[in-house]
Amino acid sequence: MRILNKYFLDGFTTIVNPIGNLLESVHVHPHVVTVAGLLLSVISGIFFWQGYFLLGGVALIFSGVCDVLDGRLARNTARMSSFGAILDSTIDRYSEIAVFLGLAIYFKSVYINSLIILAIAGSLLTSYARARAEGLGIECKIGLMQRPERITFLATGAIIGVIFDGIFNTDKMLMKIALLGIAVLANITVVQRVMHVRKLLKTER
Repeated sequence: MRILNKYFLDGFTTIVNPIGNLLESVHVHPHVVTVAGLLLSVISGIFFWQGYFLLGGVALIFSGVCDVLDGRLARNTARMSSFGAILDSTIDRYSEIAVFLGLAIYFKSVYINSLIILAIAGSLLTSYARARAEGLGIECKIGLMQRPERITFLATGAIIGVIFDGIFNTDKMLMKIALLGIAVLANITVVQRVMHVRKLLKTER
């Protein structure tokens, strides 16, 4: 089970498919899209750092689009490779850290930064748990809070949060709630994956 259901994810994929078709038609290499996603994440982090949450959220969404399209391009243009997979995974981690770093500099709060550290830990360990499981020959894509959910939480907290702050005069309350959600649910996802692997290994024995 995960927070974003199949219909939401399929709907998002349908929306970005025309962009993917265009990139394929002009023969853009998947690595270019991967790097573009990193640059957009860095830009998003800078916007958050400067307090431009609406722009930060928009840049983050476009970074998520790149995250979807690089894999699609690799598959559809027969450019899938082991190096491409590890490059994509590594850059995804740097992308998330860039966004969280921008938020940490903006808030300058021990409490919020503690949530950000927990969110980073959960995000990295979610990926690590999957990698270790796949190293054991076990597919491990389960969990409540995966990368699409983390991007959605942050983008929603940023963009909708601007409207919410304007109406109710709150101080980035939705973003703080989003960070709390990621901090808790990402680490629950790590536990889910560890227990999933434990269950499968016991079944094999």
